[in-house]
Amino acid sequence: MIVAVCVVPTKLGGYGAVFQAAGDAFAAKGGNTGLTLKPSQFVPYATLALGSALAAFMYPHTLTGIFAAKDASTIRKNAIYLPAYTVLLGLIALLGYMAHAAHLKVSSNNDVVPALFNNLFPAWFSGFAFAAIAIGALVPAAVMSIGSANLFTRNFWKAYVNPQIDHTGEAKVAKVTSLVVKFGALVIIIFLPTKFALDLQLLGGLWILQTLPAVVFGLFLNWFRAPALLCGWAAGLVYGTTLVFNDGVKPVHTLDFGGEPIAVYTGLLALVLNVVVLLVVQLVHNLVGGKTVKTA
Repeated sequence: MIVAVCVVPTKLGGYGAVFQAAGDAFAAKGGNTGLTLKPSQFVPYATLALGSALAAFMYPHTLTGIFAAKDASTIRKNAIYLPAYTVLLGLIALLGYMAHAAHLKVSSNNDVVPALFNNLFPAWFSGFAFAAIAIGALVPAAVMSIGSANLFTRNFWKAYVNPQIDHTGEAKVAKVTSLVVKFGALVIIIFLPTKFALDLQLLGGLWILQTLPAVVFGLFLNWFRAPALLCGWAAGLVYGTTLVFNDGVKPVHTLDFGGEPIAVYTGLLALVLNVVVLLVVQLVHNLVGGKTVKTA
């Protein structure tokens, strides 16, 4: 990545030329696309960023990494260095801009970065870069597939298929499941439209965000009970999913505030309903429970 963000721009006339080429490409597409956000995109972007941040630590693979840490200090250090990793993701996104400046023509979006390296570097370095890309893809894929495998093993296989399974058996089932998940993800990326993967990611963020009240409130507050948390989760899940599909599988929903349309991340809207429902159900539960005790 260091070589890519330093050497590639020099071969293309500098970052000014890179951003100019990308800007021209966005302008040719028309609409709201561009290198910078337009005023109407400020709120959607901010709410999407907030919702994504809240959802990030709800994903099972996030907890898998935490549970696998050596000690608490390791977790703290990783949290400190996390912004540097985020900057790295931004640098990777710039490779797409560089491809515009290099005037690359590819048949699939997945070919952009390999084609860029293959076009600008000698064969030996391209091979090195391709290996780095593969390893870089396997790291998050491994953690995510392990998280999925653990969920499948504990919540399905042990619960419904083989309740008597021991720890060794669980490990074997989890390893096979992890491998299946990896190949499944690879098949989706290679053979299905890119839009499918993006839509699934957007829906996944909305769905996992609805577990936040159950996880956070359920763990740290003793006031909420399972029926209220479950009702809130169900309400947020159904409402958010319905909005997304009604909007054409888009991550934001437009609200009308005094005649002024404002687009907001759908996951946050569903989360608000989620919290409202669980509060109402819990209050009703407490009132009904209190009356029952007094009558008794």
